[in-house]
Amino acid sequence: MELIKAFQKDTDLLNDIRSSVKNTNGFRLWWLGQSGFLIQYMGEHLLFDPYLSDSLTKKYSKTDKPHVRMSELVIGPEQLDMIDVVTSSHNHTDHLDAETLIPLFNANPDIKFIAPEANRSFVAERCKINKNKIFGLTTGTSVTCGSFEIIGLPAAHNYLQVNELGQHCFMSFIVKFGDYTIYHSGDTLWFEGLEDLLGSYKIDVAFLPINGNKPERKVAGNLNPDEAARLGKVINTSCVIPHHYDLFTFNTENPDKFKAACEKYETPFKVLEIGESHSLN
Repeated sequence: MELIKAFQKDTDLLNDIRSSVKNTNGFRLWWLGQSGFLIQYMGEHLLFDPYLSDSLTKKYSKTDKPHVRMSELVIGPEQLDMIDVVTSSHNHTDHLDAETLIPLFNANPDIKFIAPEANRSFVAERCKINKNKIFGLTTGTSVTCGSFEIIGLPAAHNYLQVNELGQHCFMSFIVKFGDYTIYHSGDTLWFEGLEDLLGSYKIDVAFLPINGNKPERKVAGNLNPDEAARLGKVINTSCVIPHHYDLFTFNTENPDKFKAACEKYETPFKVLEIGESHSLN
């Protein structure tokens, strides 16, 4: 199978990121595939949930659930030597990948790592780091790293799972910086109260999954294209950018369905190619 080509990758992508590092007008973002987004603001960089390896393809190659890659790998994590903050919303490998994070930590010795408090010991073991180096969030708590204030919210994948202390194991993140507020869903379904929770923020960009929830895939699911478009409309966000598609053949969705749903509900949206940027002023 021929892989979906990246909009730009490797050196071209890196040069594009570096070209605007001194820009003080608004902010830029890039989609790095799956649920990975890079945010650039005032010379600082926040990286949401990166998966920049083929670890899952190798792991499941000889099983009944092969993870066949659909798109080009956009960049090696060791090339991203400008990252100030990185997140992991939960423990699934496409959101917590040691083959991505360990090289990323090596390239960025002062990086701040944000993850659910419920997962901190597991995260430390997988990533071979001291758990004291992880900023653990619970629902409603926040941490400020440079210009970025990151607030923890729950996510349902497929339900609102908590540990013995009542801390959520699957989370999403509100991030405030300057005059902007963005939302990264992690992996989630539309659970009761989500629209009220998000509606209390004035969200400029909402990153929402669109791959859907199909039990025959034998993995936890997410919002489908129609749900993502409706949620974006209900919370009155200025822009929905879809994610969690076009990585593995068994767990994807056609973004054209999302585009059609957004047009139906009059939801502002932007669909990116892998490696493509989007600017907000």
